[in-house]
Amino acid sequence: MEQVNIVTLKWGDRYPALFVNRLHRAVARNLNRPFRFLCFTEDPSGLDAGIEAFPLPDIRMPDSHYYTPWMKLGLFQTGMGNMQGECLFLDLDLLIIDNIDCFFEYMPGKRCIIHNWIQGHLVFKKRPDIGNSSVFRWTAGTTQFIVDKFYAEADWAMANFRPPQTYLTYGLGEKYYWPAEWATSFKRHAIPTFPLNLLKMPQIPPGTRILVFHGFPDPDQALDGYRPKGRPHRHCLPTPWITDYWDDGPEPRTGGPVTSDAP
Repeated sequence: MEQVNIVTLKWGDRYPALFVNRLHRAVARNLNRPFRFLCFTEDPSGLDAGIEAFPLPDIRMPDSHYYTPWMKLGLFQTGMGNMQGECLFLDLDLLIIDNIDCFFEYMPGKRCIIHNWIQGHLVFKKRPDIGNSSVFRWTAGTTQFIVDKFYAEADWAMANFRPPQTYLTYGLGEKYYWPAEWATSFKRHAIPTFPLNLLKMPQIPPGTRILVFHGFPDPDQALDGYRPKGRPHRHCLPTPWITDYWDDGPEPRTGGPVTSDAP
């Protein structure tokens, strides 16, 4: 079985090394194939053994856009992390709920991404034809054209595409979406609809492999309950089951083949 690449980005202090370590351990528990785990970051301190740290992507864009999700475009450059084969990007603010081998088996060789979710109150509006870049896949060495295209139209792209994932979806040149039940949204699908969210704890949607915490709350905020002022429809009750998908203990093993008797 060919080795695959799990890729993430970390900058600033919103997500400390602990989030990277938790993601690495979750991958090790839920991926039955050899893998490299690569973290592109300006600060590799505190990362577990088995996590390969590399500098943040060197991509030309204004400072106002660099330390934002626009940086994800830099991962498509040829030679990043000396990666070969299939690459799966995972944001740090997500939970791996179940086995993720399917994300490498689905539509081999295609560039795949989450189909972005429509807001809950827009029930009669068509789902937008854009991706959510929390989970996307590409083949190393085949996507330099995305970066070159961005350089050729950067001013136009940054002026007209908001949020950045809309340009990333456009840049992929393909629209192959994961099956909807594999990657679900915590705030769109797990939190009950208002006013039930004030009475019932969030629940994992059936079939979920990856639960995405885009925007707010982050997993650690939802764990303790989230109550943004003046937005009762965004409240969520404390969600203790989140810790079932975290591992803050000693490093179980380095990135690599997952054995049948692994913890």
